[in-house]
Amino acid sequence: MAKSKVLVIGATGYIGRRLVQASLDQGHPTYVLQRPEIGLDIEKLQMLLSYKRRGAYLIEGSFSDPRSLIDAVRQVDVVICAMSGVHFRSHNILMQLKLVEAIKEAGNVKRFLPSEFGMDPALMGHALEPGRVTFDEKMEVRKAIEEAKIPFTYISANCFAGYFVGNLSQLARLTPPKDTVYLYGDGNVKAVFLDEDDIATYTIKTIDDPRTLNKTVYLRPPENILSQRQLVEMWEKLSGRTLEKRSISAEDFLASMKGLDYAQQVGVGHFYHIFYEGCLTNFEIGEDGEEASQLYPEVQYTRMDEYLKIYA
Repeated sequence: MAKSKVLVIGATGYIGRRLVQASLDQGHPTYVLQRPEIGLDIEKLQMLLSYKRRGAYLIEGSFSDPRSLIDAVRQVDVVICAMSGVHFRSHNILMQLKLVEAIKEAGNVKRFLPSEFGMDPALMGHALEPGRVTFDEKMEVRKAIEEAKIPFTYISANCFAGYFVGNLSQLARLTPPKDTVYLYGDGNVKAVFLDEDDIATYTIKTIDDPRTLNKTVYLRPPENILSQRQLVEMWEKLSGRTLEKRSISAEDFLASMKGLDYAQQVGVGHFYHIFYEGCLTNFEIGEDGEEASQLYPEVQYTRMDEYLKIYA
């Protein structure tokens, strides 16, 4: 069976660049949307050209030109969107509504994977303001996809290791603390952490798999279901250094939101749901979902003790 042709949108971004590489690695004819909006951003252009050298095809198209989007998606079987949905970078979730219209008009796409890759928005109807906007907008995109009867797969990839592991899940830093680590509550609530390359590998695995059609795929590799305290212990073992541990109560953590800017408030809300509520692990996967490591046991995913070694 021939591999599906894949179009990646948002291919110069944090997850998008990994999706391009995973698609090429798994033998898919891989297409990348080249948007004129990159202008004079030489780094993005060089990244796009590097994909071309590896065998990807560049397709020009713009969200301000619906016909160009339709023409782009007509060339492929699968569309994956990885446009940013985080507020401290750029936030473009609702731009995908134009993409949904283009896919609907084209009529040939066998699978659409919208930009999700975090918590399952369908389970976050109770989320705190202002962070709930992320989930509300993703649900708006889902509604448009399903009303248009576009075949889909939603990817719930939980915590990106680059943002949650190297820093031992500390806000406002990306590297391990030197002396003191702040624990959310007792630090024992379980979350799920993934190397971003593994997220891309699992995502591409789903696109030709009938088991994942019109379902949410949760990335929950069992050895990466860990508490914050377990992450800290891994780091202490690797570094040979014992950190002072200070616990932050849920009340104090939420109170810290006062005076922060909008993007920081969004981050605090999301951290609250992950590390106090346990929103990534406090539910069972139902019949409308699948778990990636069970579907694809051949994937040798990165364990977090191994991931942390680069910081030592």
